[in-house]
Amino acid sequence: MSDILIIKTSSLGDVVHQMPAIADAARALPGLRMSWVVEEAFAPLARLHPSVTEVIPVATRRWRSHLASRATWREIGDFNTRLREPEFDKVIDTQGLIRSAIIARLAKGERHGYDAQSIREPLASRFYNVHHSVSRSLHAVTRNRTLTGLSLGYQPVDEIDYGLIKPARSGDTPYALLLHGTSRVSKEWRAEDWIETGRWLQGRGLQPVLPWGTETERQTAERLSSAIPGSRVLPRQSLDLTASVIAGATVVIGVDTGLLHLAAAYRVPLVGIYVATDPGLTGPVGSGPLRVLGGKSGGPSARQAIEAAEQLLG
Repeated sequence: MSDILIIKTSSLGDVVHQMPAIADAARALPGLRMSWVVEEAFAPLARLHPSVTEVIPVATRRWRSHLASRATWREIGDFNTRLREPEFDKVIDTQGLIRSAIIARLAKGERHGYDAQSIREPLASRFYNVHHSVSRSLHAVTRNRTLTGLSLGYQPVDEIDYGLIKPARSGDTPYALLLHGTSRVSKEWRAEDWIETGRWLQGRGLQPVLPWGTETERQTAERLSSAIPGSRVLPRQSLDLTASVIAGATVVIGVDTGLLHLAAAYRVPLVGIYVATDPGLTGPVGSGPLRVLGGKSGGPSARQAIEAAEQLLG
């Protein structure tokens, strides 16, 4: 067995959560060649993993919006051809959705996935040749690692290793990354808490840096930066470059967002701020220093976040 196809297409956090399973497989089966089907937006992130031989981008999100276009159908045809050409020993769908199961069905190889009781969309399990039982009460990282291990015949080790190589840090100014942007308004932390935390970081000799991904997030970043002396707004950039900025931070403080998981992947000290969601099954996990505060019942105060950061920084 040497050629494996992994299907985990999205979202950003889900893609990062797949990385420990890839690191496990590379360690357990030296010489394994792994290809990874991932949404085109996250392809730069998947390419950062040194154990991935080939990244195969898919554009289901964009295609759904342009189904009347001939160019879309040409792209779909090209993707199908690219997926059918190689002969894989095994195809592992860790996404567990109907759309990812259909992608698995297109590829040549023995198809592995969750059984009907373990999967979010039970119909998807009908597309697999081999079914595996994995408890839905486990953290997403553990589910990915368990399914991949069962599919390839090994037992994952206890320690979580994302397998990423930390890039060399550029610049002399130590900085803290404040991940304020998130997918829902309900998951946002209060501006006054960000400002108090940012001012504390600046007083501790760390430059607060605020990234953004949407126009609304840019406006928020600029408002926060105007109230935090010495801070700066990060230019919008590709995911791989943002990952490098995360890896070089002294500490990362962030709300429930996919970028937070990259800090865990790079073992950067992090404080996770949860305001309206439960971090139990999808929160940041790793072997580096981290603290997760808040949950469905509400988020922490700025003072609590500062105390957590102070404990991590020593």
